[in-house]
Amino acid sequence: MTGINFIKPERLSLLKHSTLTEKWVQDRIAEDPSILGLGPLVLKDKERFQPHAGRLDLLLQDPDTGRRYEVEVQLGKTNESHIIRTIEYWDIERRRYPQYEHCAVLVAEEITSRFLNVISMFNGNIPLIAIQMTARKWGDQLSLDFTTVLDVLPLGLVDEDEVVTETTDRASWEQQTSKATLGIADDLLKIIHTFAPGYELKYNKYYIGLAKDGQADNFAAFLPKKNYLFVVPRLPQSEDTRKQLEQDGLDLTGYDKSWERYRIRVAEADVQKQRDSLTRLLKMACRGDDGEVPPSAE
Repeated sequence: MTGINFIKPERLSLLKHSTLTEKWVQDRIAEDPSILGLGPLVLKDKERFQPHAGRLDLLLQDPDTGRRYEVEVQLGKTNESHIIRTIEYWDIERRRYPQYEHCAVLVAEEITSRFLNVISMFNGNIPLIAIQMTARKWGDQLSLDFTTVLDVLPLGLVDEDEVVTETTDRASWEQQTSKATLGIADDLLKIIHTFAPGYELKYNKYYIGLAKDGQADNFAAFLPKKNYLFVVPRLPQSEDTRKQLEQDGLDLTGYDKSWERYRIRVAEADVQKQRDSLTRLLKMACRGDDGEVPPSAE
């Protein structure tokens, strides 16, 4: 092919570079936290002072879920002190602000297999994400690429595998939100009954789930607010699914990797206006997006 100049990118070592410092990397992430690949996060703080422990590089937050990410950046290979510091800062923040969900994020140019094995042992007990960054030079242009090499283990909703959970009732939810938004949950349950009868709403402390024959089956859950609710269907993340949801005109606000659930905002008027789209969404979640309806939904 003629008329196109091919430039082979040069991989850079930030650790050995004279001007591309750790602070430079922090500033690039702070300018656009989405480059980490963790979703549309926003910057809450930079070089955040930690009592008796130094400074946290970056504190990021998901504007929809409120989940906070304690991010530590290291040039070169990761090491023991980097892992310990990342976990320590995560622990301080979660103790200071227990009203939020917190996740530790370790970023380094090289995460060796040895340290990846060590980090993996923490995962499941500590929500920890490991991201490897690569700097490249294209002519006079620079790029930073971030690749997640260890993600948090997917979590089930509170009562999916436990006998005991903290429940509440409809009246409590009406006081917290409104009768109108609970009416949206009722309408969505009616849609579910068109293809999977027998389900009922289960009122838990932090969300409204689904149950059948007294057993929790949260293929979809609902998070009511004052004027709308979030539908959070359990679906694997994929580009095809995202495009389908957007094509259907649904108000997609993000994807929570730890719970493996999309978040769709639904207002009262949307239930009738987007009934077909919502039906398709709930069917996808019910069958696990593999075309098979589980026995509990038959």
